[in-house]
This record gives sequence, structure tokens and C-alpha cells, in this order.
Amino acid sequence: MTPLKVVPRLLRVASVLLAYRLDELVDAAHLFRPLKLVRPLLARPRANSGQLSRGERLRLALTELGPIFVKAGQVLSTRRDLIPADIADELSLLQDQVAPFPGSEARAIVERELKSPIGHLYAQFDETPLASASIAQVHAATLHDGREVVVKVLRPGIDAQIARDVRLLHSLGELAQRWHPNADKIRPLDVVAEVEKMLENELDLQREGASASLLKRNFDSGVDLYVPAVHWELTAQRVLTLERVHGISSDDIAAIDAAGLDRKALAVKGVRVFYEQVFRDNFFHADAHPGNIWVDPTRTTEPRFIALDFGIMGSLPEADQYWLAQNFIALFERDYARIAQLHVAAGWMPADVRLDELEAAVRTVCEPYFTRPLSQISLAELVVKLFQTARRFELTLQPQLILLQKTLLNIEGVGRMLDPEIDIWAVAHPVLKRILRERYSPLRTLREVRKRVPEWLNSAPQIPELVRDALRQIGRGEQRTLSDPQALKLLRDQAHRQHKLLACGLLGSSLLLGATLLWTLTPQHGIWPPVLIAAAGLLSFSIGWPRSR
Repeated sequence: MTPLKVVPRLLRVASVLLAYRLDELVDAAHLFRPLKLVRPLLARPRANSGQLSRGERLRLALTELGPIFVKAGQVLSTRRDLIPADIADELSLLQDQVAPFPGSEARAIVERELKSPIGHLYAQFDETPLASASIAQVHAATLHDGREVVVKVLRPGIDAQIARDVRLLHSLGELAQRWHPNADKIRPLDVVAEVEKMLENELDLQREGASASLLKRNFDSGVDLYVPAVHWELTAQRVLTLERVHGISSDDIAAIDAAGLDRKALAVKGVRVFYEQVFRDNFFHADAHPGNIWVDPTRTTEPRFIALDFGIMGSLPEADQYWLAQNFIALFERDYARIAQLHVAAGWMPADVRLDELEAAVRTVCEPYFTRPLSQISLAELVVKLFQTARRFELTLQPQLILLQKTLLNIEGVGRMLDPEIDIWAVAHPVLKRILRERYSPLRTLREVRKRVPEWLNSAPQIPELVRDALRQIGRGEQRTLSDPQALKLLRDQAHRQHKLLACGLLGSSLLLGATLLWTLTPQHGIWPPVLIAAAGLLSFSIGWPRSR
């Protein structure tokens, strides 16, 4: 879609907003301001829009504009600390009350995808949907053995609608890449690619079923989070059959209280489950709005959540996961200097940035928050402000963190609804420290080493050739003709250090490999012999490692 082709879509967006008398949104958006001259020609207000509340008008406009806009409304609905309650109440209906498509079409899609008449697949299939969202809707059904299930069916024509919106995003991204002064830091096309990947994943219900299975294994005890089972024989790309579960939406405070559930305990558990998903499992539910997070009404003594809708799941590269965890720890401990150092070490900022200036900027943002009671501090809001501040220091936007930021907004919104006084900092800090202590423990490191022994043994025959090539390179460096005696001396010293490092490195590697093999092949002798050999290997490394001058 060329930039000129974006104009009709922008005109449609502006037209829909104006039709629902949302003029203030049009006036606030820079892209729409030139349209003031032709505003009378764009759209006439809907006949009944004047009788609707502002929240209803916004909800209907987002629904008419399509799935991407509905997703934005779902995120906003959880942020009652940022938007008025009447708008949040209306936007919450976007989670599962979008206008449904006919049940007869859903039946036809199921039969086409599963290649069998509906009566052979299910003992009963209800054509009236239980819930209808922007990309799919859900129908109740019963298996022939009497078990209750739900059948999720993609909307007909949703692929074309998503493709159209993605083309619009690509065009806008290209414009931003070309004209925005900080395009190399914002990386708009990478952001669009991340959104596109997220939407493509939602259009594959077999992938969603696989995500549900993995999340269920990660929380197999079911104490904190219950995940419904997948019926794989009744699942395909456009149809997903899951165990039917019953619960209370996490934003239905009255029903949760009526069931006698401890909301404070639920709020704490929700924060803990989020950090476990992100930093323990590196696989998290990235669409955790109240419509997808229920509360089990039968668990009064040990309340738990029920997860639904696994179309948007997130994970992070291992390096980003580590740097992010360390940043959170530093933030919890108000170690602003470490936050600055971590941003540079992670490669999110240029190496030549002034660390003292970055530290001062971080302190300026954070300190006003810590004057409030911790229960009143919004971690999500603080993270957003930190990113805004970091952009002044040429922060390179990390598209892979978009889903995580969205999930943090959702989880904090749910936690605040359940317990407005929750101290998220006090809950999250010890959970994160425990997870990191377990994740990066010496025992876990040894287990990882043990897993990689076969790979190392496979590569071992290549080591002599690699050593020979390295020695040849060092030798060629010594033979350079230099007229400067000081430069020649420096080069000789460097070559000497490289020889020493190479020799000690080979010895250390051999000792570490021997320790690993000893531990792998003779576990009956205990852990101390390989530990002592490994210590000798590390000592060899330390001897050969160049000293700073």
C-alpha cells in the first residue's frame, strides 16, 4: 500500500470517529488536522449517536473500525487509573461482546475445517455464541461422551480484514521510517512487523491450542492458574475445541465478593503468576484483559485464576529476559546507576552515552514516585515514563518488548481492580529475586552444561584445527613490518598475552570438559571430584585472563 493509498483509510477512520461525534479525538490527532477543511463532507453523525454516552460512542466506533482498534480498546479498558470509569466500563465490553456473526456460518466453518458433519463431531452444538470477539467467537458444545466443551471459530473474512489493516500499518511505518527524525531509534517498521506477527498468530487456532498446552504444563499443579485442556482431534487452523470451564470475570468485583473469595489474595497471586510466566518460563499470556482472565468460584480457601484465549502469547530472547529482569531488580532497589549501566550493557543505548547524565535523568523520573506510599505507585506508568526519558539518550526501541509492556499494563490493571491498595512493589520484588536465584543457580548451570556435553563432544575433533588457525593469525601479526619501536613492543606484548590466554584457555577448557564428563559418566562418585576439577579449570582461565592496566 503506497502512501497515497493510506489516505482513503485515514479518511475512513476520521469519518467513523466524526460519525459517532468523537470530534475531540480527530482534533487531537496531527494526521487528521488537515481534514478540518473537508469535515462536513466526511460523515454525518449517526442518527442516535447524540443519545449515547461517550463511552458507548467510542466502543461502537472502535468496533466498526476493525480488530486492531478493538485490541487498543481492550488494553485501555484495564487502565481505570488512566481513563474515566464510564469509558472503561464500556470498553470492557469489547473483550467478549463484539457483534456476532451467524451461527450457521460458524457451523459451516467447523464442518469444512474438520471435514465431517457437525453431528459426527459433537453430540450437541449451540449456534448461539457464548461470546464474540474481534477475531473469533465461541460456541458451546457437548461431546458424545457427555463432556462439555467450547468451540472457537474464526470470523469469516477476517484474514482479508486483518491484511488490509496490516497494509495500512506498513504504509504508515514506511512514512515514519522516511520522515521521522528518530526513525533509526523508534524502528517503526520493526514495530509493525511485531504487530503483524502477533495478528498472524491469532489467525492460526492450532497454534493457539499448542500455546494453551504449553501454558498448562508450566502451571500443571493448577494451584495458581488453571488452563483448560485442548481436544486435538477437534482442532484445526480455523477451529479450536477446548474443555469448558466456568468462572467469574476478574473485573466483576460484586460477583467475586458474593462468592466469598479473597480479592487481596487474588491480586497478589495475579502479580506473582505474571512474573513467573515472564521470568521463570519465558512464555506469558500477552492478552490478559479481564475477559480472558477469570476467577474460579469453587476455590474459596485457595483462590486461583482461569486463563482463556491463548492467541497472543509472548516470549523474549534469553539475553533480553536477563537484562529486563536485572532492570526490574535495580528499579525495585532504586539503584539508578545500575539502571543506566544495564541499558548500555544490553545494547539498548549507545556505548558512548554519559552514564552520570543518564543516571540523573532516571533519578529525576523515579524519585517523585517514591514520595508516595508504595501501594499508590504504578509500576507500568513508571516504566512508560522511563522509556520516554531514555529516548532523549538515543534509546533504540526494542519491538520484542511491546507485548511485555502491554501485558504489564493489563496485569496491573487487573490487580488494581481486585485490590486498589495492592503494593505491587512489595509483591513483585521477592518473587523476581527468587526466580532469578533459581534460574541462575550453580546447580542449574551444571545441569545445562550436562545437556550440552554431546554437542561439545561432537565439536571436539575440530578444536586442533581452530587452535592451528589461531596460532597462524598470531604469527602473521608478529611478522608485520613496523617502523615504530613502541608499536612493535606493544604488538609483541599483545602476542605474548594471546599465547598465554590461548594456552591457559585450552587447559581450562580441558579441565572443565573433563569435570563434565566425570560428572556425566560416573555420577555414583558424587559431585565433589568434578567440582574440584572444574575449579582448577576456572583457575586456569583466571591466570590466563589479561589484567587491566
